[in-house]
Amino acid sequence: MAQDLILLTRLFDLLAWLMPKAEHFPRAHRTTVTLRLMNAALDCQEAVFAAQACRDDERRRALRAADAALNRLRLYLRLAHHWAWINDGQYAHVSGMVAEIGKLLGGWIRQNKAG
Repeated sequence: MAQDLILLTRLFDLLAWLMPKAEHFPRAHRTTVTLRLMNAALDCQEAVFAAQACRDDERRRALRAADAALNRLRLYLRLAHHWAWINDGQYAHVSGMVAEIGKLLGGWIRQNKAG
């Protein structure tokens, strides 16, 4: 229970950091890459909320969905850095946040393995 609360807090912190940054991404990409990046972050948060509210197979499905969303988020952040929408320091910071979220999520997934 405590682990999922920490995970939710870290996801909130990520969203609170990411939302203002994404507002400064190029206008031409706001309906494509920026939207997908934000959707991936929000999808991850929502899937963790869903996992917290259910049990067994439903929980495992929600955790897999959160993991998939986190992987998409990693891709879009890497693209944002590649295109210099975020600088090296910002990328290092957000990558550290995502890595911590990944570890917490991975631990919760392992804890909820079937069988």
